[in-house]
Amino acid sequence: MSNADNHEVGGFHLNHKQMNVLEKVYAHPVAHNLSWHDVRTLLDAVGEVEEKHNGSWRITIAGQVEVFDPNHGKDLTVEQVMDLRRMLTAGGLEVSA
Repeated sequence: MSNADNHEVGGFHLNHKQMNVLEKVYAHPVAHNLSWHDVRTLLDAVGEVEEKHNGSWRITIAGQVEVFDPNHGKDLTVEQVMDLRRMLTAGGLEVSA
């Protein structure tokens, strides 16, 4: 992978796909096609994800801890995107829209 395929945001090195997911999180209007699978790829790169026995995810990013309950659908709800945006911002990850 070349350096052109890597992006540094908030001290984290993200590949092209992870960067695209981060941009979707901060998109205006809020993205309605942000999949849990893609978000998990981003979260694994910038923090720690612990999947609980009930299916919820305990996510830790730069000392910020949140618990998300992935819905039964493929994509995040608007509220989940906003919660994720807030957590990523608090953890030092933000892109200019």
